[in-house]
Amino acid sequence: MKPLKKLSLAALAVMALSATTTLAQQNTRYQGYLVDGSGNIVMSGYGLCWHTGEWTPALAVEPCDPVIQRVAAAPPMPEPKAVIIVPAPIAPPPPMSAPVKPLPIKISFSADALFAFDKAVLKPEGKVMLDGLVRQLNDASAYDKIILTGHTDRFGSNAYNQKLSERRANAVKGYLVSKRIPESRIEASGLGETHPETKLGDCPGVQSAKVIACLQPDRRVDVEMTGTKTVGN
Repeated sequence: MKPLKKLSLAALAVMALSATTTLAQQNTRYQGYLVDGSGNIVMSGYGLCWHTGEWTPALAVEPCDPVIQRVAAAPPMPEPKAVIIVPAPIAPPPPMSAPVKPLPIKISFSADALFAFDKAVLKPEGKVMLDGLVRQLNDASAYDKIILTGHTDRFGSNAYNQKLSERRANAVKGYLVSKRIPESRIEASGLGETHPETKLGDCPGVQSAKVIACLQPDRRVDVEMTGTKTVGN
């Protein structure tokens, strides 16, 4: 029986300590208010509470007093830091190339494409071909000298072929002038049959359709463009 008595006394001690702790917590919770023996706030029949001399607004609790909302102060804003903007380096302009003279250009037009056989009057399709040359001349104003040279095949006398080559060169010149190419830029001349493209023995035989077709490269009008002006970028 003695051990059981000791156990009961210990239990009672723990219960008393627990009650004391709870009462202390309640007293702390309701600090500044009149409480009863159980640690609860004493209220009047009208729901009013009594303050003690310790009461301050910071100790207010519901429903006795409106609770003061405590808003934590916002942390201070960091001071703005200076930002240094370094401009991107500007690339130097590309070096200007030295002015140069345009390279000479030489074009050969088949006389058979420009004229009927043994004629010096431009065919419609021949004018279309020369229109391409006109556009090239207008786009290349640096070419201030245009040399036209007419050529024929070997059929016919030397004198006749010389005149035919000149008439064909002048027909091309007249067409270019009609397209507003300055006449002062154009030189026209004929060399007759003296500068053939075919070699001796390439087209043997007398005048015939086969031999005439073989000699076609000799019948031509050469156009050579040279420039004396210098042009840059």
